[in-house]
Order: sequence, then structure tokens, then C-alpha cells
Amino acid sequence: MRLMQKILSIYVLFFSVLTNSQDIKSVQLRPVGIESFVSIVPLGTVLQLSFDDLDGDNKEYLYKIEHMTYDWKSSNLQSNQYIDGFDQNYIIDVTNSFNTLQGYTHYRVQIPNQNTRITQSGNYLISVINEDDEIIFTRRCVFYENLTTVGVNVLRSRETKLNNTEQTVQFLVNHKGLHINNPFQEIKVQLFQNNNWNTAISDIQPLFVRNDQLIYNHTLKTNFPGGNEFLGFDNKRVRSTSLNIAKTERKDIFHNYLYTDIERRTKPYAYNPDINGQFIIRTLDANDENSEADYAMIHFSLDVFQSYEGKDVYVYGAFNDFQLTEENKMSFNSEENIYQADILLKQGFYNYTYVTVDQDEKIDRNEINGSFFETENEYTAIIYYKPFGGLFDRVIGVGYGYFDQNR
Repeated sequence: MRLMQKILSIYVLFFSVLTNSQDIKSVQLRPVGIESFVSIVPLGTVLQLSFDDLDGDNKEYLYKIEHMTYDWKSSNLQSNQYIDGFDQNYIIDVTNSFNTLQGYTHYRVQIPNQNTRITQSGNYLISVINEDDEIIFTRRCVFYENLTTVGVNVLRSRETKLNNTEQTVQFLVNHKGLHINNPFQEIKVQLFQNNNWNTAISDIQPLFVRNDQLIYNHTLKTNFPGGNEFLGFDNKRVRSTSLNIAKTERKDIFHNYLYTDIERRTKPYAYNPDINGQFIIRTLDANDENSEADYAMIHFSLDVFQSYEGKDVYVYGAFNDFQLTEENKMSFNSEENIYQADILLKQGFYNYTYVTVDQDEKIDRNEINGSFFETENEYTAIIYYKPFGGLFDRVIGVGYGYFDQNR
């Protein structure tokens, strides 16, 4: 009997955490006063974390900040070694939704703030914790020091077999004024595509070491599939059809039905302006998007020749931090050969794509959409420095590169 009660308690706890996490929407972590989707900023820059709780009540949420290693493991630092103040505190900026069909409570907090001042560069993990000390969600951010200049160049792959589908990222690090004894041990790199940490390459060594300069001119090690441009829709006017929205209905909430997408892997590349998988909360139906933008059930559909046997299909994008959840997992309609998913999203402009996931949970971002060297992608190179005897991985520079097929 005790065993059954224990199992039941664990199940109830797990279900409660799952339910709570599903009630959290529209998580954003972005710099204040800067038009940017990237939470990689100079040390001292203020980031704003915001999210909605669809329960619509006022809960007591805390944020917690933890310093991490370059590869996102807990560092050896104590909180007082990287924070002046408190590493966790309550989120007190709370607003209830107004005049929306879907009720919610909007939370936001700026980091650093008067209670929490970050004193060291590095990777940071921000966790939001509920009243039961359960982690509801986490987000990554990086604070860096401008001690180096990082130049990033993106090219069409030079490998014959890959030059129609992949892009090569090459970069160099100028570190004049910073003495590095052994760059092969003291320097680490994170290189990733379109602000998606799931694409990161980290085991990269310089090919050439010169005075005050490290050169990473790899031809295969830093190759990325070009992928395809993201798809998108805009429901800033939730009551009417607009970009990629075929039909709108009002039920208990608004329902927006997107035009059915198709597999693009066999189609020629076509330029489509996008924001590389990101999203923007906005509304033309009210003044304050934080508390007056409504939610709509977005109906996604993907027309396929046949189902992807042994694999699952997901709607994929920054709207949920490029994660795989039950909500963005698609179901297959065998009568119409269509994958379908319904996702509740706040009004705005959204990029998305489709990915397949095999039984080993390996994500394939190109099986449905194809991969083309022409695709306009953004790449980020983060440079970490931990000298011999150092206690933690400092971030000493960040560089950005963009592919331009006209070069």
C-alpha cells in the first residue's frame, strides 16, 4: 500500500509539473532598449525576462541565476563570486490581461537589477521557480567582456559533395593586449546557427596561432547544413486573415488556420525573408501587447507524400526555445496524408519550420525542408578563456557572421 501511495504521489507531482509548464507561454529573454532577439550581451547590459501564465492568477515566481561552464555545466563558483546581491529573488512586476478571450498573467523582471548585479562574464542559466520550489522553465544567456575582436566569415562549402547543401564558417580571434599562453587548452569556442543552441559545435581548435591572433579556417569541422528559409505567419490582427492565415474563427478563443505547407526538400531554393526562427509579440487590436494581446489557437498542417515511418514530426522554432514537446508534436492524418498540430500562441509575427525526430531523439532539420547553400543564416561564435589556474570560463569576445550568396 505504501509503495502504491508513493508511486501515486510521484505521478501526481510529475503531472503537476507538466501541467504548470504547459501553462507558461511567450517566454522572452531579450536586451532592454536594443532591437535584438539575442540574449548574448556585454557585461552590464540589462536583459528583460518576460512570460505569461495562462492560469490568470497571481502566483509567486522566483528567478534564480546560476553561472555555468562553457559547455553549460554548473561552474565551481559560489554565487557571491559572480553576483553582488542575491542569486534569486521574487518577480514582482505582474500584470493581469485586459479585454482578452484568453486570460493570463504577465510577469517580467530585468536582470541585472538593484538586488542582483552580475560581476563576472560567462554563461548563465536563468531558472523560474514556482511556490513549490519546482523549476518551471530555464533560459540561457551570455554576458561577455570586449577583450577580443572576433571576425566571422560564412562561405559556400568548398567540399564538392556538400557545396550545394552546406555552409562553412571560418573565424579569427584578435587578442591584442590579452596574453594567452596555450590557446589549445585555455580557449574554448561555441559556434552555432540562428541562435539555436541545439546546433552548437564546441570542439574546435585553431588551425594557426600567430602573435595576438588565432585563426580558425576549417573547411569541414565548422560546416553547417544551410537548411531552408523559415516559414512564417502574422496574426497581429487576430480577427482577420493576414500573412499565411487562410481562415479565422472565434469560438471560446480565436482560431487561426494557416495555409497547408508542403515538403520543400525536392523544390528549388526560393528566397523568403525571415527572422531566422524567432518571434515578435505584437498586436494592432490594442495598445499594450504585454497585457492586451490575445492568444489564438494556431492550426498547422503539412502535406506529405507519405508518413515518415519510425519518426515523429514537430513544429519547430524559438516560440518554445526550439524544444520538442507534446504540444508541438504533430499527428498524422492518414486519410489526407497531412500532419497536423494545434499550438496556442500569443498574437504576433512567428517564424517556424518542421523537423523530424528519430527513435534516438536525433533531430533532422532538413529532411522535410531540404538544405541549400543559398539560405540566409546567422552564425554566432563565442570565445571562452580559462587560463591555467583560472576558476571559471570567461567570455572574452563574440562575433557574428551572415551568409550572403552574392559575395
